[in-house]
Amino acid sequence: MTIKETRYDFFAFLSRMRYISRWGLMRNTVPENIQEHSLDVAVIAHALAIIRNKYFNGKIDPSRAAMFGIFHDASEIFTGDMPTPVKHFNPNFKRSFHQLEDKARRKLLAMLPPELSEEYEPLFFFDNQEEYVQIVKAADKIAALTKCIEEGKSGNNEFRRAESEHFEQLSSSKLPEVIYFLEKLLPGYRLSLDELNLG
Repeated sequence: MTIKETRYDFFAFLSRMRYISRWGLMRNTVPENIQEHSLDVAVIAHALAIIRNKYFNGKIDPSRAAMFGIFHDASEIFTGDMPTPVKHFNPNFKRSFHQLEDKARRKLLAMLPPELSEEYEPLFFFDNQEEYVQIVKAADKIAALTKCIEEGKSGNNEFRRAESEHFEQLSSSKLPEVIYFLEKLLPGYRLSLDELNLG
C-alpha cells in the first residue's frame, strides 16, 4: 500500500477539539473549548517547569511538560468534557471513566501510522512520570482558576464557588512552583487591560 492510498485521521480528529465545550453545567459569559483550554494548560505547565528549574532546583523539561499539557485532554474528543462532580461521583465510576479515557487515547493513536503512533504514545500516556503528572495537574487547575477569574470579572457569579475551591486547593499545594505562580503571576489575571502594566 502506498502513502497516497492510506488515510490517517489523527490530526483531523485533533482539530475537532475546538468543538468540545467545557463547563457544560455552568452558564458561561465566554464559552471555552478543550482546544483553548489545552493551550492554556501547555503554557502554564511550561512556566511551572521553568519556575521549578530556576528557583527550586528542578530538572523538568519545560518543552515536554508543555507537550503533555497539549494532549492531556485529547481523549475528550470521544468522551466529551465530563463535569468534575460527575467524574468523581463514586470510585467505581471514576475508575471506569479513566478506563474509557485510556481506550479513547488508544483509538486516537490507532489513527496514525505505527511508526508515528510510537512517537505520540508517550505524550498520551505519562502516568508513570510523577513529576510531569503533578505539573500538568497543577497547570490544569490553574487554567481552570483563571477561567473562573475571567468569568467573575465579567460579572458572572456562576463561577464564584469554583474559583474559591480551586484557589484553596492550589494554595495548599506542596509544589513550590505553584505557590510562586499564585503569588507572583496569578494577580495579573484579576486586572483589567487598563490596570495591566503596559509600560
